[in-house]
Amino acid sequence: MSKVNAKKVALAYSGGLDTSIIIPWLKEHYACEVVAVCGDIGQGGEELDGLKEKALKTGASEVYVEDMREEFVSDYLWKLVRSGGIYEHKYLLGTSIARPLLAKRQAEVALKTGCDALAHGCTGKGNDQVRFELTYKAIAPHLPVIAPWREWDIVSREDAIEYAKKHNVPIAQSTTKIYSRDRNIWHISHEGGELEDPANAAPEHIWMLTKSAKEAPDTAAEVTIGFEAGKPVSLNGKKLAGVPLLEELNRLGGEHGIGRIDLVENRFVGMKSRGCYETPGGTILMAAARELEALTLDRYTMHYKQQIELDYAEMVYNGLWFTPLREALDAFFETVARPVTGEITMRLFKGNLEPVSRKSPNSLYSLNIASFTMGAEYDQKDALGFINLIGLPIKVRASLKQ
Repeated sequence: MSKVNAKKVALAYSGGLDTSIIIPWLKEHYACEVVAVCGDIGQGGEELDGLKEKALKTGASEVYVEDMREEFVSDYLWKLVRSGGIYEHKYLLGTSIARPLLAKRQAEVALKTGCDALAHGCTGKGNDQVRFELTYKAIAPHLPVIAPWREWDIVSREDAIEYAKKHNVPIAQSTTKIYSRDRNIWHISHEGGELEDPANAAPEHIWMLTKSAKEAPDTAAEVTIGFEAGKPVSLNGKKLAGVPLLEELNRLGGEHGIGRIDLVENRFVGMKSRGCYETPGGTILMAAARELEALTLDRYTMHYKQQIELDYAEMVYNGLWFTPLREALDAFFETVARPVTGEITMRLFKGNLEPVSRKSPNSLYSLNIASFTMGAEYDQKDALGFINLIGLPIKVRASLKQ
């Protein structure tokens, strides 16, 4: 692969180990200016404090740190909640759903500042390289991409730490604390270290957002979530914007041990990997939204939606956000969600989550029909003809066997 000829490169910058060493590496190997681009999507003050100063100190010529929390929640996470997309039964797509937004903003900054290349710190083994680069192709298809992990001779995080020390790059990782983490307002992921061996139990010290069931309160908490057309709009009767609503659910869920998963997943690039994820508020929202759908959607619509939820989750996981199919699926989910308005009360207790109350002005649940008390609205005699028609092929086949 020929080397990119670049004079000014926009780098997706997080301040973590990989992107921190990429700034001096780019300057050393490409003799280029580096524009560091970071998005605040709710990763918290610890990661963002001093980020701009750190990037400038390590060689960046320009640094952009933009608050994208509201856009992330409104235009990405609420679509995910509405879709019900969960990857491989467990993963609520916390990292996957964030990458298209971060890459889009990076490409937009690159175009605005006159950059002639894009760069990221994703490894050649991971999913994120695909997610970033597919977005680049949608936003700035003419800009070449520099992916240092596919070029340099650094082959491990230990090597990366050693490189950082040699170039006086301040980092939080050490050879004894070497977890790779990704955090935003939706979740935090933990990978690396002893987690790489799926035979090892996840140590308690890795969890950062959630209490263990043992440490969680002995008294359950209840929270009522209001939805309008599939969009979360209130907590306990109080209207809230997306960011504070999710932050409060994260606090409640974390306090009661909600949202931990330990997953061996199939990466898009073909291998299996093991990761531990915490998604406290998202877990509550996804469960509540499905309870409201069960009350307000007819059988055929609900069952068909459940089929394409899997396709949607896979598209998000694989980085296919800026595609006509994803947009078409979102149009379907938006239409389906029109009656999904109401309130769901969930009980949180020591890592367990269960529905307590379901209410909707669009409820399709009829007490008169569903009740065990026999009523005039449902004629039980109709069931005989229904069963005979449905069972006709079974009966014919059985007769042939006899």
